[in-house]
Amino acid sequence: MNEGQFIIRVYGIIFNDKNEILLTDEFQLNTKMTKFPGGGLEFGEGPIDCLRREMREECNGQEIKNIRHFYTTDFFQKALFYENAQLISIYYLANLKPPVKFKISEKPFDFKDLSNGNQSFRWVKIKDLKKAELSFPIDKFAAEELEKKFS
Repeated sequence: MNEGQFIIRVYGIIFNDKNEILLTDEFQLNTKMTKFPGGGLEFGEGPIDCLRREMREECNGQEIKNIRHFYTTDFFQKALFYENAQLISIYYLANLKPPVKFKISEKPFDFKDLSNGNQSFRWVKIKDLKKAELSFPIDKFAAEELEKKFS
């Protein structure tokens, strides 16, 4: 039997006090993508530790608080960038611990060029979040769940 692998990703649905959520616009793997902040779980760490690490790495040492589980993938989702791999995504609701330590942009993809690793962050009102704006199927599904919970 040819077995595949599991890819585990951990994301934060980060809220502010204006009913907005944080999105990241990135250029990775030669691809423009809009998603929730987060990244890959490393061996030996728990999902919340992963989210905290990703936020510190991507957001200039930013800490988060009020972390609570929101959703874990409960259906088969093929990983887009890996052969023979299943994606499991874990989403947490959280808030930024003041002060904010990274730049918040007003527009998507607010960086100079399309070099791998470039990233910008922006707030989007929950009511204005459009699933079509998100790049990945599981993020679109999480956005639907978010809409159900907060509409």
